[in-house]
Amino acid sequence: MNFRLGPLEVLCGHSNNASNVSRLMLCIGILCGMSTTTWAATGHLLGLEGLSRPQLHAMLDDAEQFLPVVQGVVDPEPLLAGRVVANLFLENSTRTRVSFSVAAQRLGAQVVDLLGSTSSSTKGESLVDTAANIAAMGVDAIVVRCTASGGPQLISEHVDVPVLNAGDGMHEHPTQGLLDLLTIRQHLGTADLDGRRIAIVGDIGSSRVARSNLHALTTCGADVVLVGPAELVPTDFERLIPNEADRGRVTVQHDFDAVISDVDVVMMLRIQFERHEDQAIPEDYIERYGLNAARAERMADGAAVLHPGPVNRGVELVNEVADGPRSLILQQVTNGVAVRMAALAGLLAS
Repeated sequence: MNFRLGPLEVLCGHSNNASNVSRLMLCIGILCGMSTTTWAATGHLLGLEGLSRPQLHAMLDDAEQFLPVVQGVVDPEPLLAGRVVANLFLENSTRTRVSFSVAAQRLGAQVVDLLGSTSSSTKGESLVDTAANIAAMGVDAIVVRCTASGGPQLISEHVDVPVLNAGDGMHEHPTQGLLDLLTIRQHLGTADLDGRRIAIVGDIGSSRVARSNLHALTTCGADVVLVGPAELVPTDFERLIPNEADRGRVTVQHDFDAVISDVDVVMMLRIQFERHEDQAIPEDYIERYGLNAARAERMADGAAVLHPGPVNRGVELVNEVADGPRSLILQQVTNGVAVRMAALAGLLAS
């Protein structure tokens, strides 16, 4: 494998002492231990659909290598020293953009933010033209969030650098799916989720997070039940996942109370009010689908609560649940940085 690590003096400092050489060997050891063939299969990270179970496991194994850095247990190593990562975010974001920025900076890369309100897209420039111009400036990777489903795929066909999908319309959000899968794997203590049941509750129809999780969770063997009112949970989702022998199944359920005691994980999603301007949300939504303290009490022993954020407290979750012992929300955030470090390191190792 041929990794572009940068000059020795960049990675290890100008003096070639034993300590700095040890740091260089650690850098090389991390990269050599990564499943770069998995990340390099397409040269981009556009979605989780079509990835195999071994590929997903390998990606999470890579992410776990970076957790000690994220947790402050070990110092970060500049694996991407001299690289520039461009965040092209044409849709509002806080957590995902900051997470990608922290991940890149922990790896030693420089980060350039190009936000929707300040990019040339507001002047009528096309998404492809904007990305092509950014690539022509010599950046090494482009992280894209946009309202157009399939936007990152389109960009990847017109630039010669890795493209990472940070959420495209209602299509996919692959790093969120990976960090959720990693959090569930850590909680359950197993990489294979055969026989496990995961509930995803809320605005499923609008959710790219739900789609990425459906692909990842069922590939790893979990059965997924989608919960919410008929207006927000189309039954078409039951046919989204191929019917394969070693794959989990997807079902739709409109009664949250009917499944709350029979799942290993409950993943709550926010209502995306910005996508429902002309559609009324059921007035009894909170009563029927909010995870309150009483419902949480009925969850199985050891069952966990996830939420991709941002949390609408008092709607999807009450404070007692969001901040309670079942909640893995902040663990998800930590895992997100590790997943994005793995993705950037894996795709930029060349």
